[in-house]
Amino acid sequence: MARPKIPLLSRDRIRTAALALIDRDGLPELSMRRLAAELNVQAASLYGHYPTKDDLLDDVARGIMARVDTSAFAAGDWRHGLVSWARSYRAALATHPNFVPYLAAGPGTREENLRAADAVHGGLITAGWPPREATLIGAATRYLVMGATLGSFSRGFVDDAHLYRDRYPHLDQAHLLRAKADEIDADSFELALTAFVDGLSLRYPPETATAERLS
Repeated sequence: MARPKIPLLSRDRIRTAALALIDRDGLPELSMRRLAAELNVQAASLYGHYPTKDDLLDDVARGIMARVDTSAFAAGDWRHGLVSWARSYRAALATHPNFVPYLAAGPGTREENLRAADAVHGGLITAGWPPREATLIGAATRYLVMGATLGSFSRGFVDDAHLYRDRYPHLDQAHLLRAKADEIDADSFELALTAFVDGLSLRYPPETATAERLS
């Protein structure tokens, strides 16, 4: 009887397995030896595709960041561009929260990161924001997205009414939060994003705002 075939090792297969391991066990648990065991190969086999673990992590990061969409800035409406980018950014990161720390601390040399930053910065400047303000807005949006994907506020609570109700009277419904975590996480992000963009509108360059009103 022929032996069952083991799928050929490829960068795509390695990357997929690495991300699955990180999603399941956390970023600190990833090692080339452990990943090789997951793939039923020797660790040396991985190095022909990725010379170092950082090379692998950078490739995983590129795959995630490639899902971030900045195309809405092309329409010229900075509010729509910013909101669309932030939602796309959160959606890309929220499915892999264990990987977010690497994206937050990783080097800013990846093509996908630089392409997105260029589109955002250029879109804001084209809309009338001064370069420094555009830089701050881009950074602040990134902080908002990263914070929204690093962890879940609602999942930090447990389903035990007495734990909260007896000692914290204003948290008498806290035991219900975990069951509605996805809804609360999404709605709280939208609330923060809306408040952020509304606040930026008050700082919008007066000369540009006047031109918009006259057009």
